[in-house]
Amino acid sequence: MFKSFINLIYVFWQKYFPDSFSRSSDRDQTFNRKRKLPVKTKLLFALGAGTEGMVSAAGITTVLFYNQVLGVSPGLCGLAMAISIISDAITDPLVGTLSDKINTLVGRRHPFMFLSALPLGIGLYFLYAPLAGLSEIGYFIWLVVFLIITKFGLTLYIVPHDGLGAELTDDYDERSSLFGYNEVGTMLYPSILALIVYVVIFPSGGEFENGMLNGARYIILAITASLVAASCALICSIGTLDQIPYLHKVDVSKKFDGKNFFTELRLLLTNQSYLAICFWMFFMYVGLGIIGIVGTYAYIYVYGLATEEMLWAGLAKLPGIFICMPLLAFVTKKLKLGKKAIMGIGTVIPAILVASPHLLKYFGYFPDNDSSILVASLFIPVLVAFCVFPLAMIVMNSALVDVADEHELKTGYRSEGVIFSVKSFAQKATQSVGSLVAGFGLEIINFPDKAEMGNLPQEALDGLLIMNGHLYLICWASAAAVVYFFFSITRESQGVTLTKLEEKRAQRQD
Repeated sequence: MFKSFINLIYVFWQKYFPDSFSRSSDRDQTFNRKRKLPVKTKLLFALGAGTEGMVSAAGITTVLFYNQVLGVSPGLCGLAMAISIISDAITDPLVGTLSDKINTLVGRRHPFMFLSALPLGIGLYFLYAPLAGLSEIGYFIWLVVFLIITKFGLTLYIVPHDGLGAELTDDYDERSSLFGYNEVGTMLYPSILALIVYVVIFPSGGEFENGMLNGARYIILAITASLVAASCALICSIGTLDQIPYLHKVDVSKKFDGKNFFTELRLLLTNQSYLAICFWMFFMYVGLGIIGIVGTYAYIYVYGLATEEMLWAGLAKLPGIFICMPLLAFVTKKLKLGKKAIMGIGTVIPAILVASPHLLKYFGYFPDNDSSILVASLFIPVLVAFCVFPLAMIVMNSALVDVADEHELKTGYRSEGVIFSVKSFAQKATQSVGSLVAGFGLEIINFPDKAEMGNLPQEALDGLLIMNGHLYLICWASAAAVVYFFFSITRESQGVTLTKLEEKRAQRQD
């Protein structure tokens, strides 16, 4: 049934858009594996970041909605995030390995990308449009179910999408360029969509000092999120169909073998550079998971911001979108920095900058809430931080492709899907761990239900500052240390790996 559905898509698309597959009939053609990619391909590949961007922008409100509007305790909200890890642990590597092995008329990656639109649309809609009148446990179960459905949709899209990008070129710098475009999208779409969430969907006014506390507006978020996420996934999938002939030719004749899968995964998890990236992601995403929840709480209850002021949290990230690509070219070509150095610097500097306002507030050296420079003092450090941080994310994705080459040299298998599935799982799982920590952290600091702005105990305010400042800084500093001391792939070693791979591939063709 799965293949029949995908083949139906192929027949329809081939009938009305035959040029998309103009090269597909010649599967044995040779081309330069170190080719430069068309700008159109990079843009369409990056457009898919709108899917993840919409989930991230909507996620700003999730715990606040279920906790402060629907009355679910923050501990249960954090637990719901953690429970969803169980499904990710199964679906992420499974989708990754299937997208490495499956064979259809529209390739190995695209079937999953097309199918992702359905669970994304359903999951996001019902996540923010729950049934009225449920009990606390009822809303908790609802949150768990639709978090799992939404995350499954993300898995179906993100894992094959990243695997697709990993296959399109073997050029060391062109890989960084492709994922650079994607990272620009990953930054741009959440910022734009967050602006829409803050200003259009949840404007402040009337009885609500902060519009996110207005439960009646969440149906608008539900409709917007489901339509945007599903549409971006479909447009990216359709727009990159013409790249199918350029994917690696792999043997898909063998059926899925669980034993071989776990053997391959074990070999991958003994790769020191891959483990370094995994632990880098662990510490980084735990930190992001924590501030993704308590950052919103701090802006509302510590600093007393309206949603129109909170939108600067997203706008402050926009300059980095336009700076990151030329800055990446400068540090790689002029300064000759390697991926390890860029990931380390691109983590520790933003960590210090983002944490600094909360640290200064905690120690009493920050402007008062009625100060005219409050908003600038909060978000100028974020602006500078996000001129640097995108470099780390760009080269991280590129470094994972280098790991795929190293893994192929050792094992003979291309495993981009598996490699990026572990990345996807690490991202979602560790963000869930961060959400769990944040949820129980709110319990520990006795954060009240139905809290009133400007009327919180000092214990709760200090707790929010510690989680946004001290704890976040520790997580990201740990991430920078791990990648700096344990990642070992260099430009030179990668060149040697690709040379040996080309020799092996030539031997197999002979």
